[in-house]
Amino acid sequence: MASRPATQRRLARTYAAVNVGSFRISAMIMGETENGELQVLGSGHRASAGIKRGYVTDMTAAAHAIRDAVERAEKSANTPVRSVWIACAGAGLASHVVAVDIEIGGRRIEDEDVEQLLIQAQDMIQPDGRRVLHAQPAHYTLDGAHGVANPRGLHAERLGVDIHVMLADGAPVRNLTEAVQSAHLEVEGVVAAPLAAGHACLTPEERELGVALVEIGADITNVAVFAGGMLLGLHAIPMGSAGITDAIASSFGIRRSQAERLKCVAGSAIASPADHRELIPVNGPGEGGGEGAPVGPLARGADDKNRILRAELVAVVTQQLSVLTGEIGKALKSMGFAGSRAGQVVLTGGGAELAGMADFMQGALGQPVRLGRPPQLSGMPEAHHAPGFATLAGLCLYAAEDPVDIRAVGAGRGGVYRAFARETGMMALLARLVRAVKEYF
Repeated sequence: MASRPATQRRLARTYAAVNVGSFRISAMIMGETENGELQVLGSGHRASAGIKRGYVTDMTAAAHAIRDAVERAEKSANTPVRSVWIACAGAGLASHVVAVDIEIGGRRIEDEDVEQLLIQAQDMIQPDGRRVLHAQPAHYTLDGAHGVANPRGLHAERLGVDIHVMLADGAPVRNLTEAVQSAHLEVEGVVAAPLAAGHACLTPEERELGVALVEIGADITNVAVFAGGMLLGLHAIPMGSAGITDAIASSFGIRRSQAERLKCVAGSAIASPADHRELIPVNGPGEGGGEGAPVGPLARGADDKNRILRAELVAVVTQQLSVLTGEIGKALKSMGFAGSRAGQVVLTGGGAELAGMADFMQGALGQPVRLGRPPQLSGMPEAHHAPGFATLAGLCLYAAEDPVDIRAVGAGRGGVYRAFARETGMMALLARLVRAVKEYF
């Protein structure tokens, strides 16, 4: 867990995030100083409960686990929180791009033109009964030329915009938000997990040129393709690292807790010649097998001290990984990220922490693969600078970035002007002052 820094500048704003996973529920509290620096104030996590494949299956158990994780983060940060950002990993996530343009007539583009464009884009969103999680302008086009970040002040005949829309099934999202509310917390926003993980693991250049992000959770693996600064494609595979644990437990006839420990401590995605000579104990600390103590039930194929060959464990792991990698390859191919159009694959999520995973995936996919970790922010525990905490850190980074959602445009004078707040120092300063006043007064 993180501890609050001994010396800390006055904070302009505090963000809190909760990642509700099937294996672990984690919380993080992040502060933004008056000069824009981000600090991790505290974090906490615990075993998941009431969650399966990203869906709430037991409201009471899930709410209790969420409350527990947040209280651990509050204690670590010495800071209470009232509202949190949450990630959505399941719920039938889907992503698509909406393109819209308007006539400008060759004149200079003003703020009102961009606002009109985004208001018109609102009518182009067709959720088909599903919930819209995000509807964000990725980039603008001038007379068909893509990649314009800020069109204000430029001249064009036609001004266009590509809107990234993220959809989810309504009922699972409502269950997730109600579980958080039952934990006596307000929901600041719901963010698609691949989008949050992308904020933590991918560089702006990678998202622009094209990259695939593979997030391996316990029960679900999300495969997302980014290009042109947007998440262009998304495919969810109902498999994850828990399948490896189950395969180990089944193969050796042991408890799931023993299988999880073996996977984490001695498991590997890459075999070595020494594996055939190395014996690893099935029993963990306190499970018997010490001197003078009974060994207990022997694992299938174990010796009289309840030890198995590491080679046999690795064989089970790699067999299960081959199935998962095959599904990942199919997902990438279906989204056009294969062959000559293939590029870098970034592997993240708790399942990516298995030893040798990146090398295994690179050999199986035939594409360059690297591990995706969140940035080492001030105050972040070293243990959280790992793929398993990428989505959690990404939630805080997403909240701090405060991206524009076109559904808010036209509701008042705020609207589109937030889109340019980062472009002009005065507006950014004004926005930060307003947030500081709200936070402290």
